[in-house]
Amino acid sequence: MPLAFLSSQFLQEKILDFTEQDLVNLRRPLPIPPHPTTTPFLPFFMSIYLVIMSSVHYEECVHKILKLNIAEGQEKEVCTMLIDCCAMEKMFNRFFVLQAERLCRLNPVYQDNFTESFGIQFNTVHRLETNKLRNIGKFFAHLLYTDAIPWSIWAQVKITEDTTTSSSRIFIKVIFQELSEQWGVKKLVDRLNEDELKPFFTGLFPKDHPKNVRFAINYFTAIGLGVLTEDLRGFLEEANARAAHEAQRAAEERAMDESSSSSSSSSSSDSDSDSDSDDSDDSDSDSSSSDSSDS
Repeated sequence: MPLAFLSSQFLQEKILDFTEQDLVNLRRPLPIPPHPTTTPFLPFFMSIYLVIMSSVHYEECVHKILKLNIAEGQEKEVCTMLIDCCAMEKMFNRFFVLQAERLCRLNPVYQDNFTESFGIQFNTVHRLETNKLRNIGKFFAHLLYTDAIPWSIWAQVKITEDTTTSSSRIFIKVIFQELSEQWGVKKLVDRLNEDELKPFFTGLFPKDHPKNVRFAINYFTAIGLGVLTEDLRGFLEEANARAAHEAQRAAEERAMDESSSSSSSSSSSDSDSDSDSDDSDDSDSDSSSSDSSDS
């Protein structure tokens, strides 16, 4: 075969590069950052967002974040960015919460900021769409069952009809169902029964009023975790028995008071009749004596 023909055929062939050297190390196309930005802080937010979204592994991302010159007080923005990125996903992605867990273990400042963020998210959860609500709920559930944040965050939650909304109840439901799925019900019950943590759960399992007790029992039963309310059920039974006993004793006291008042009234009427009879006898004797003296 002529050499000229081979060279022309070689030039016409398209050479494909399968070495992946030209691929950009991006996990996904970068959408608009979810966090509201202002002009002075735009470079900082964009750098954080690009680091998060351009990392393949969560440890790589954490390493890049720690190498950034993050000023004191700006750690909160990193936490908010991770939560917002997680909320944007169509399905829950552990990539973001693994970064959050790692940051909490490496720096207590991030742990404090995620603890504060839980309260903010719980108070504003009614503004979120259902999908974002579920993603954020699973985000904090992961931080809880890995002990990346303290369980004292439940001190700011009170489950009553007046203090919760439908969105906040769904939020708590997602968290507890995820905890039950990851740990199992037995371990979850053991954690809730720890003496040093019980003061933080008084809002989750209120005992201040029978109405709130019944609401909490019905709520956890409806989400399939009625086993968590065994202590509340015992407390409610004791409260009902105590109330019934007090009502019975009050009824007995009222009956005794009525009987004593009736007996006292009858005795007073008897004494009045006796005094009337005595007066009549005295008047009769006086009249008879006056008649005898006249005669």
